[in-house]
Amino acid sequence: MKLSSSLSGLINILGYEFGNSELLVEALTHRSVGAKNYERLEFLGDSILNFVIADQLFTRYPQYPEGDLSRLRASLVNKDSLAKIAKILNLGEYLILGSGELKSGGFRRDSILADTVEALIGAVYVDGGFELSRELVLHLYEELLGDVPDPATLKDPKTRLQELLQSRKLSLPVYEVTDISGKAHSQTFVVTCSINELDIESHGKANSRRKAEQKAAIEAIAAAELKINLSNK
Repeated sequence: MKLSSSLSGLINILGYEFGNSELLVEALTHRSVGAKNYERLEFLGDSILNFVIADQLFTRYPQYPEGDLSRLRASLVNKDSLAKIAKILNLGEYLILGSGELKSGGFRRDSILADTVEALIGAVYVDGGFELSRELVLHLYEELLGDVPDPATLKDPKTRLQELLQSRKLSLPVYEVTDISGKAHSQTFVVTCSINELDIESHGKANSRRKAEQKAAIEAIAAAELKINLSNK
């Protein structure tokens, strides 16, 4: 199968020459086109990506325990990180979409872009084997792996708040839903987070209780750290 000049351009960006070019086309084909699409390759690529990133984190950061490594891996292989990589590759220009997805802007949708990156990894594995798919992952993730965040910043805000209070032997915060508005399919929650020993009451508002609690916890962390720092002076 002869590739178009545009797909040849993508091959140059990826740094990998396909022996079976049909695999590249399949990796770029959305399910809106038909039964032969990227979903099976995406399934494979997802597993390879998780393993390669886990292996890199394990090797590069021997000081981190399992929990920190898990949080770092999750931050690197999530939809946002994959979509970021896809945009650097200008992957949206190469997607093969059905007419409906094309009209609705599927080439810009983060979920589709992320899935396609995983499908490309899977396609390279099928075409060239594990070592070449590993090399592709390392190529795509070179910048992200070189600048990983502090694992502590990746913890759920509620967990961070709980650990902060426990480190000071303070009672755990109390979360309470103080308001729910909107229709059943589109509700807004307001949550209050109270820390009685520090006389702190923070609030969070979001379209789910969990997100509202997280926002309230973020506000409470800032207030608690300020009071604790002042008390230490």
